[in-house]
Amino acid sequence: MSSQTSLAKDQEEPPGSRDSGISGPRTGVRGHPWLTLVTVAIGITMVALDGTIVAIANPAIQKDLGASLADVQWITNGYLLALAVALITAGKLGDRFGHRQTFLLGVVGFAAASGVIGLGGSVSLVVTFRVLQGLFGALLMPAALGLLRASFPAEKLNAAIGIWGAVIGASTAAGPIVGGLLVEHVSWESVFFINIPVALVALLMGLVILRDHRAENAPRSFDVPGILLLSTAMFCLIWALIKAPTWGWSDTATLGFLGGALVTFLVFGFWESKAHEPLLPLSMFRSVPLTAGTVLMVLMAFGFMGGIFFVTFYLQNVHGMSPVDSGIHLLPLTAMMIVSSPLAGALISKIGPRVPLVGAMVIAAVAMFGLSTLDADSGGAATSLWFSLLGLGLAPVMVGATEVIVGNAPMEHAGVAGGLQQAAMQVGGSLGTAVLGVVMASRVDTVLPEKWAEAKLPPLKPGQEDQLKSAAEVGVAPPAPRGTPEQIADAVKGVLHDSFISGMGLAFTCAGIVAVLAAGVAFFTKRGANDAGPSVHV
Repeated sequence: MSSQTSLAKDQEEPPGSRDSGISGPRTGVRGHPWLTLVTVAIGITMVALDGTIVAIANPAIQKDLGASLADVQWITNGYLLALAVALITAGKLGDRFGHRQTFLLGVVGFAAASGVIGLGGSVSLVVTFRVLQGLFGALLMPAALGLLRASFPAEKLNAAIGIWGAVIGASTAAGPIVGGLLVEHVSWESVFFINIPVALVALLMGLVILRDHRAENAPRSFDVPGILLLSTAMFCLIWALIKAPTWGWSDTATLGFLGGALVTFLVFGFWESKAHEPLLPLSMFRSVPLTAGTVLMVLMAFGFMGGIFFVTFYLQNVHGMSPVDSGIHLLPLTAMMIVSSPLAGALISKIGPRVPLVGAMVIAAVAMFGLSTLDADSGGAATSLWFSLLGLGLAPVMVGATEVIVGNAPMEHAGVAGGLQQAAMQVGGSLGTAVLGVVMASRVDTVLPEKWAEAKLPPLKPGQEDQLKSAAEVGVAPPAPRGTPEQIADAVKGVLHDSFISGMGLAFTCAGIVAVLAAGVAFFTKRGANDAGPSVHV
C-alpha cells in the first residue's frame, strides 16, 4: 500500500476505533447513527418497561401461584439485584467483545427468560428467570450507550441521548398503564410475553443495522478478582437497602450487610489501583466532570425514585384510583419527559450541560417541594402541575448526566461508563426508596398517635397501634369491624390518610433538599472531553 493510500485510510478511520476491519465512510444502513439509535431504543424499551410493568402483575401472580409476600418481594428484588450487581461487569464485556454482540445477546436472553416466566407454573421458576432477566438486562443497558457513543460525533451525541432518554422515560412511566390493561384484560403471563415480539424486532434490526465498534486499546483480559469484589459489594449494599425497612436499620443483619459492603468496596478500590487491566479504572474518576455526573445521577435517582415511590400509594390508596387510572394521572410526568428529553439534548449540545443541569435540578426541587404540599383533597390540577414540572426537571438530568459520564470516559471504557451510569441510578433509586421509607415510617410513628387523640377515638388495644402504623405507611385504611359506627370508621380512615400524607410530605421535602444539593453538584459538570465517535456526516 502506498504512503498516500495509508494516509487516506488513516484520515477516514478515526483514531482509537476499530470497526471489524471496515474502514472509510459508512454506506447503506449498516452503522447508520439514527437507525442505530432506533434499534437500541427498541431493545431498551423491554428493560425500562419491565422495571414497572411487573409491579402491577404481582398481585395476580401471588393469587394464581399461591405465593407468599416474601415470594412476591423476590420477584422484584431478584431482578433488581441481578441488574445492579452486573451492570459494570456487563459494560466491561461490551468493551472487550464488542457492544453489538453483547446487545444482541442481551436481547435474546431477556426475551427467552421472559417467555419461560410466562410458561412457568411455579414461584421458584418465576424468581429464577427474573434473576436471569436482570442479568441479560444488564448486558443491554451499557451496550446501548456504548453503541451510541461510537456511532455519533460529539456534536450530535446529546441529541441522540435525549431521544434515548425519552424512550426510557416513556417506557418506565407506561409500565403501570400497560401492565394494568394486560393483567385486567388478558393475563399476568402476557406482561412477560409482550417482550418477545419487541425482542424479535430489536434482534432483526440489530443484525442488519448495528455495527461492531471497539477501541484499539480495549482491554484484552478480565479482572476476575475485581468482578467478584464489586459484585459482592454491590450485592451487600443493594440487599441491605432492600431489607432494611423489614429488618430495621439498627438490626444486626442490616448493619452486617452495610459493613460488608463498605469493607468490600474498600478492598475493591485497593485492588483496582494495583490491577494491570482493572474492571473499573480508578483513573476515570480523576475527571471531575465524570465524578460529578456520577454523583448527580445518584442524587437525582435518590430524589426521584424515592419520592415517586409514594405517589402510587397516594393515588390508589388515598384517592381510591385503579392502577390504570393512577397511571393515567402520571401522564403529565411522562409527557413532559418525552417532550423535553430531545429538547434538553439539543440545548445541551448548543450551550453545554452545566447551565441546563443546574436549572433542571432547581426545577425538580421546586416540583418536589410542591408535591410535599399535596393533601387528601388535592385535585388533578395540582398534581398535574407538579408532575409536569418534575418531568421538565428530570429529563435534562437524565440526558445531560449520561452524556457527562459517557462523554468524559475514554472510548475504550465506554461500556464501563455506561454500566457506571446505570449502576448509579440503581444505587440512588434503592437508597432513596430505603431512606425516604424510613423518613415516612418515622413521621407516621410520631403523627398517628397525635391525630388519633385529636380525633377523640377510643384507646387502642395492645398490638393495634403497630398494625395501624403499618397500614398508614402505605395509605391504607383497613376495613372497619362489623358494627362499627360510620362516623368512627370515617374518623379512623381520616387519621390514617392524614398520617400517610404527613409522612409523604416530609419525604418529598427531603427529596427536594437532595435536589438542591444535586443542583450544586451540577456546577462541576462540563461537556465530554473525549471525542465521541466517528467523523461522519449524520
